Amino acid sequence: MTTVTNVFASFPHGSNTPGDQQEAGAPGHPQGAVTPALTAASHAGHEQIVFCQDAQTGLRAIIAIYSTALGPGLGGTRFYPYPSEDAALADVLNLSRAMAYKNSLAGLDLGGGKAVIIGDPVRDKSEALLRAYGRFVQSLGGRYVTACDMGTYSEDMDIVARECRYVTGRTVPNGGAGDSSVLTALGVFQGMRAAAEHAWGDASLEGRVVGVEGVGKVGHRLAGHLLEAGARVVICDVNSDTIRRTVAKHPEVEVAAGRDDLLARPLDIYSPCALGGALNDDSVARLSARIVCGGANNQLAHPGIEKILADRDILYAPDYLVNAGGVIQVADELAGFNFERARARADQIFATTRKIFALAGEEGVPPAVAADRLAERRMAEVGRLRGIWLGS
Repeated sequence: MTTVTNVFASFPHGSNTPGDQQEAGAPGHPQGAVTPALTAASHAGHEQIVFCQDAQTGLRAIIAIYSTALGPGLGGTRFYPYPSEDAALADVLNLSRAMAYKNSLAGLDLGGGKAVIIGDPVRDKSEALLRAYGRFVQSLGGRYVTACDMGTYSEDMDIVARECRYVTGRTVPNGGAGDSSVLTALGVFQGMRAAAEHAWGDASLEGRVVGVEGVGKVGHRLAGHLLEAGARVVICDVNSDTIRRTVAKHPEVEVAAGRDDLLARPLDIYSPCALGGALNDDSVARLSARIVCGGANNQLAHPGIEKILADRDILYAPDYLVNAGGVIQVADELAGFNFERARARADQIFATTRKIFALAGEEGVPPAVAADRLAERRMAEVGRLRGIWLGS
């Protein structure tokens, strides 16, 4: 197998100079050339972006490392049929940045990274492709630690691990934590309870109407927690199979015809658990919910949405804060997985969410801004300690 790595960007966190430490002579990119990827990276403030390609297996992947201030960049691998390489690059840049903030707020000694594989996981995934991908992750020497995400599963990580030491989210028989959606859903539930307490003075969700958009890995588990807590749950999903599976397991859920139908209903809480960008100008204008709290990454479609939510008196629980249960679960594998220890840490999302809402009130900013500030403060304060000279 022949592998070709195109390293288009590799420069210090926060650098504004495209091309610093650029890989010389990358195929198709003469030495010193500034590629679109480099320009995007400089604007995003990433430390490193790696384009990976193996023609024989059909692998086309991008690994983005946003920050290693707190430790190696940990984040999942998303396998998705992006319409273009530009779309894949935009997604991996957003996701890797969110992972840095998520890991910081979760109190983990880990930085932020993410990877995307371009393709249809049903049609294109193979052992050879996953092992080729593992070779690229291994080549980064531990700067990036991978795990599961949309389109990848614990069984896939076992295959990646046959070529790479820097893998979490593995199956239980192989010493892993298994499905990370277990604690992701729990963390969203805890964040929702904290939001309810802040909005209504009581953390109970009994009798509240919660609209869950997307009932895949995380959404269907979240629906279960909500029903146990006495909430009324309305669901929607573009995939009819996931709707059928959720209804079969929880026949008491109501099914909306689609996103428009869900948003038109009188909801207490809106929970986006599908793809990012769910909160845009149109959807926020139509929202009746008092609270937004869900498992999807990058829910805010563009800067300024957080202020529109605040102006409408809609309480937004920052996505990377409340959906951190999954990364807490897979990160625990690095010390030898213990579910009770990981669950106790995921339960702390309730207290952290409460802290963010209090900080937002004190500083007169939306919760999303308060969360960013707290995450950045920890990255700066703890990251600085790595510069203290310990001798040779």
